[in-house]
Amino acid sequence: MVVARIQARLRRMSLGHPGDVKHVGEGVREMRIDHGPGYRLYYIHRRSVLVVLLTGGDKSSQQSDIAQAITLAAAWDQNE
Repeated sequence: MVVARIQARLRRMSLGHPGDVKHVGEGVREMRIDHGPGYRLYYIHRRSVLVVLLTGGDKSSQQSDIAQAITLAAAWDQNE
C-alpha cells in the first residue's frame, strides 16, 4: 500500500503536480506523504527537467534524512 502511494505521488509529480512539498535548504525539497508514520522523500530539481531522488524516511528520522539529502545534493552538484 505504501509503495503504491509513493508511486502515485511520483507519477503526479512527473505530470507537474508535486503536491505537499516544502524547501528544506540548499535546493533540497521534501515531499510529504500523509500515510502511516508520515513518509518523506527528498529530492532536487536540475536543469528544469531532471529530478534526482536523494533519500527518504519518515517523521522520526526527518532531521538526519534532511542532512543526508543536503550532503548528497552537494555531492551531485560537485560531480555535475
